[in-house]
Amino acid sequence: MGVVVTGYGAVSPLGSTVDELWDGLVAGRSGLARLELDPELFEHPVQVVGRVDTDFGEVMGRAAAKRLDRQQQLALVAAREAWADAGSPEVDPELLATSIGTGIGGVRTLLDQEATLHTKGARRVSPRTVPQLMANAAAAQISIEFGARAGVFTPVSACAAGAEAIAMGARLIEAGEADVVIAGGTEAAITQLTVAGFAQTQALAVPEEGEDLQDLSRPFAEDRRGFVLGEGAGVVILESEEFARARGARVRARLAGWGITSDAYHITASDPEAGGQARAIQRALRRAGLDAAEVGQVNAHATGTTVGDESEAKALRAVGLAEHVAVTAVKGFTGHLVGAAGAVEAIVSVRQVETGLVPPTAHLTEEDPALGLDVVRGAARQASGAVLSNSFGFGGQNVSLIFSA
Repeated sequence: MGVVVTGYGAVSPLGSTVDELWDGLVAGRSGLARLELDPELFEHPVQVVGRVDTDFGEVMGRAAAKRLDRQQQLALVAAREAWADAGSPEVDPELLATSIGTGIGGVRTLLDQEATLHTKGARRVSPRTVPQLMANAAAAQISIEFGARAGVFTPVSACAAGAEAIAMGARLIEAGEADVVIAGGTEAAITQLTVAGFAQTQALAVPEEGEDLQDLSRPFAEDRRGFVLGEGAGVVILESEEFARARGARVRARLAGWGITSDAYHITASDPEAGGQARAIQRALRRAGLDAAEVGQVNAHATGTTVGDESEAKALRAVGLAEHVAVTAVKGFTGHLVGAAGAVEAIVSVRQVETGLVPPTAHLTEEDPALGLDVVRGAARQASGAVLSNSFGFGGQNVSLIFSA
């Protein structure tokens, strides 16, 4: 049974819609902004982040927004755009599911209410604390909004969560458990604690004296040194091809294949041999019934870490997706959206299928020649063929999605 994408919605540091996201990427516009940290706690109290500039109280009403953690707000706004974009499908609620991944969940609520407990006492802690911090709340809130009764699924798989949620949605459709799945990822984890934690893993890029902060995230660059933390949400509407055809839906792209593997190597570092990543790509190709020559574009995970970009390049070379393929990476413009990254980048991949354009990679002046990839830089480039979208997460979680016309 084929699976198709009939709608999408995104909230990102480049804007509150998919059009704003796409237009910003094609134009090479950065969504990064300065973050001031507590100088008593941080040796380098200035950081750069990809922050969403949306007033959710204005978008959904102050009272409604107050009941939700920020990552739930992001997810719900993206889901509403995606549902409307798909034409608001009339579907049996028993065959409508939600699958929304996250890397962390409602961490801002957790930290805020922990501070309230210690400064004001237990009686001042919000009764909404648990439903706002629990990881499945975004998927649950979307299920309530749209009356989805075929299940609420929440992959919590670090940076691969959004992509895994989309693969989970496709599996539900393939198994006949759903006709339509609202799938994607969401994250709002820009806090002093998460910045400090990521910095301690040596994965976060720290600004140097006099450096242009907008250029801090440089995927595939020879002088790359880490990622920039971001926030956002991406949601797609997946349907069985049969159901979409029966209702006369516009199909934006086919989710032709997906592959999920694990490294079983290290809790934060990717396997330097890239075997798990290569196997995820190969599984996606097999499921899609494609060979490497039929993939013309790659939307890379590419966080801008030295080892991570090198591992992904090795995986792409190993499966024959290097010389003839146009590669792009969007995190230099948006920051790393953690659990939302795979979903937002899947939407960008769908847009690549629709337009035949590959957005440029940010801040890439001197590409690392050891990677052996054809990375798009400077300006968007025309390309054809299926699009591979990779997402790799802490814990050795590897997800590859393939979209085609």
